[in-house]
Amino acid sequence: MNPTLVLASSSPRRRDLLARLSIVPARIAAPDIDETPRKGEVPRVYALRMAEEKAQAVSRAAHEIIIAGDTTVAVGRRILPQAADADMQRGFLTLLSGRRHHVLSAVAVIDADGRLRSRICDSIVRFKRLSVQEIDSYIESKEGLGKAGGYAIQGRAEALIDWMAGSHSGVVGLPLYETRALLRASGFPLD
Repeated sequence: MNPTLVLASSSPRRRDLLARLSIVPARIAAPDIDETPRKGEVPRVYALRMAEEKAQAVSRAAHEIIIAGDTTVAVGRRILPQAADADMQRGFLTLLSGRRHHVLSAVAVIDADGRLRSRICDSIVRFKRLSVQEIDSYIESKEGLGKAGGYAIQGRAEALIDWMAGSHSGVVGLPLYETRALLRASGFPLD
């Protein structure tokens, strides 16, 4: 029996990114984990831990491969969580204005034998210096609510980013190069 893929995520962006690899998950299961960073935890370790814990939180049948991801926005050692409201989003966008930050996108895969593999992609993004009006307009769009760092690169925010190094798909939410490599190593059939 060929293995089937379970996406351990409620993110429509991750589902859309998998579709770029011609993959449609057989099942989607939203993991329920505590996403609070541990005291002193650095962003890279946090992102990997989150992806691995999300994959491990979903039940798996013998023929299933689980894939999970986490996208963490970091300024230095500071982790910027999902923006819960406009005030939080304004603070994030003000902090990110005119400076570089890291977007750490981790992927974890549990193969049909139960082996966990994970990788991380580190992209560097820089917003232009944002005016108060640009920040207000972006917040009014509500596009960045619920997103790490308070923005979504696949939408209006992309026009405010003047430089980036790394993986665009990783900043969106699932680095496709790393995802493809992990799925192949885990025995998932790909073209």
